[in-house]
Amino acid sequence: MAADSRSPRDGKHLEVLGYYNPLPGQDGGKRMGINFDRVKYWLSVGAQPSNPVERLLFRAGLLPPPPTVAMARKGGPRDTRPVDALTGRVLGEQKPPTSNKNDTTVTENP
Repeated sequence: MAADSRSPRDGKHLEVLGYYNPLPGQDGGKRMGINFDRVKYWLSVGAQPSNPVERLLFRAGLLPPPPTVAMARKGGPRDTRPVDALTGRVLGEQKPPTSNKNDTTVTENP
């Protein structure tokens, strides 16, 4: 169904482009019927399909697969460094003291 995006969901539609029946009858009737020419026309003039319609048009072969969001693995890499039970600080890693002062060393070339 083609409808203006500013109109309510159950409001007036511009054109019926097909049908979709998620539960077909016992006779095994069609689940989906699409007028491909009219869908191509509406997509060419800038119509934006909703997410469910986009998936249906992908199944019908009219659109490329919808983009999927790749989720990162939960938790990520584990930190296995030993931790002090009392302070909660990482043990065994001592950074050498660094001075923030400007160290000037003079070397002479003979």
